[in-house]
Amino acid sequence: MDQKQLLKQMVDFNKMAFENTFNGMVMLQEQAERTAGALMDQATWLPEDGRKAIKDWVNAYKKGREDYKKMIDDSFKKVEEYFAGPSA
Repeated sequence: MDQKQLLKQMVDFNKMAFENTFNGMVMLQEQAERTAGALMDQATWLPEDGRKAIKDWVNAYKKGREDYKKMIDDSFKKVEEYFAGPSA
């Protein structure tokens, strides 16, 4: 097996491992978000400014997560294009 094929398989494995780990992290974060939402619904003492701050924090976290995923996907795409070689 040539080195390029071996490296491509390693990249594919790492991409799959990243996808699986990332998806697991997303599920945990979404569960935490649902739990926090349920707690906020029951916390009548929490002022509206506090609720807004928590919602803004959750939205910023989601955006950061999506930006990170896009950056990693773009990087994997560049590596895959390298292994694909020049188009004829």
